Amino acid sequence: MLLLDRGASLDAQRLLGLASWVLLAILLWRQDPLTRLSVGVVVVYATIVEYTFAGWLGVYQYRMHGAFLGAFDKVPSFVPPGHGLVYLAAVVLGRRLPKGSVPAAAVAVTGYALWGLFLSPRLDVLGALWAGCLLWWLWRGRDKRVYAGAMIVVTYLEILGTSLHTWAWRPHDPILHWIAIGNPPSGAAGGYCFFDAAALAIAPLLLMWIRRWRGRPEVAVPPAAQAVDVANP
Repeated sequence: MLLLDRGASLDAQRLLGLASWVLLAILLWRQDPLTRLSVGVVVVYATIVEYTFAGWLGVYQYRMHGAFLGAFDKVPSFVPPGHGLVYLAAVVLGRRLPKGSVPAAAVAVTGYALWGLFLSPRLDVLGALWAGCLLWWLWRGRDKRVYAGAMIVVTYLEILGTSLHTWAWRPHDPILHWIAIGNPPSGAAGGYCFFDAAALAIAPLLLMWIRRWRGRPEVAVPPAAQAVDVANP
């Protein structure tokens, strides 16, 4: 998607968005209800964040940046379903990662953050702050391997997206003006893990409420940490 978007027009970009929704629907078809709800939570939450931080505050900007329809097109149409795909990738990857991946992810994000603070040509304070958030999730999160998977997927996509100029981060935050930002921030996965945490916490409650609303017998909703560890048959 990012490669196809490099020179895409607005209409072509909208087609990429439609293709992203179709791909997400196909991949969710065989997933369990809890995973589907988790992805839905991420898509809603991430879309609000995207239009706040990219569309309104301009912390980062996408390639077209509202050149056609103003704020509506400041966030490409493939981004909301893309967040669902990223979360689903982190969950599926987390099911397969060994336990040693969690400390490995902690070491990797710490090294990346230190590079952003002391060696990068562009100072990256925000990346270090987000790296601290990721370290917290890796230590205290409900399913640590999901966060390790998110670290791999998000870091890869941030490096790829900024390299292809699909989006670019501003040098400093637009509110406080003193928090330096790398392009991309080294700990971007730490910011993204707030989406993961919301999905792992909210989706089980939604599933329980939906079952009650439909009048089904009470069925214990497995903890999100267990649900994501069980591979689909």
